Amino acid sequence: MKRPPIVIVLSLAILWPPSSPCAAGFIATTDGNKIPCPVIGMIWNGAAAETSLAITQFKSTDPESGRLRADRSTQSTEASRVKGDLPKVDESLSGTEYVNRTGKFALTVPAQWIINPDLRHRPDTLAGLSSSDKTRFAVVVQTEYPGSLDSYKELAMAATKITLNNFEELSRSSTTIDGREAIVVLYRGSLPAPANSSVEFVTAFIRRSEHNFAKITAWCAEPLFRDMQPSLEKLVTSYRSSNPSIGNSNR
Repeated sequence: MKRPPIVIVLSLAILWPPSSPCAAGFIATTDGNKIPCPVIGMIWNGAAAETSLAITQFKSTDPESGRLRADRSTQSTEASRVKGDLPKVDESLSGTEYVNRTGKFALTVPAQWIINPDLRHRPDTLAGLSSSDKTRFAVVVQTEYPGSLDSYKELAMAATKITLNNFEELSRSSTTIDGREAIVVLYRGSLPAPANSSVEFVTAFIRRSEHNFAKITAWCAEPLFRDMQPSLEKLVTSYRSSNPSIGNSNR
């Protein structure tokens, strides 16, 4: 199997010495792409922040820990300040059909899910959704990235690995979603607190066009995941673009 071209990118994203090739403003990968350093940083930081968000949401469901509730209060205050700077999103949810007119896409979600604005923490996070009891979650990110689908996935997953303890990739598969090249990854990891807690995730990486990618991630506590896995997988693979020009440019 060909080694993913992201190896050089990851070492630079972690170390980032002043004398690195990023002094030139980009990194050349082995598949012939030149990735601007700010783009690498944006995707790396976004993936790490997304996983940290999953940790925060999981903590908020623990009724035993006053300390975690206090942590959540602090994080909610910080999130509110950030959210005030985020662009507004034109979205709606009718039954199980979610439509995002800003990002020009739609999803099918499980019954009794809601739009959860607390999950939007960055401008490229266009949707945050959760079950009404806030035990299952999903976010959609759309990003401009001038590389391959494989390198985009590897970069995002590498950031996730350093955020979760005991990271384990359970499976990955190449597929087609909405007529586009896609990769679906299942993985899990332990959270720093509560002790020995574990969350499982499913993420679909989709190449919407030559330089535009979508990442749909759904997650819940590991004890729930076995029962929830079919519905969460259905959610992330239900992504469909409502912009015909995106599909045409990729075919």
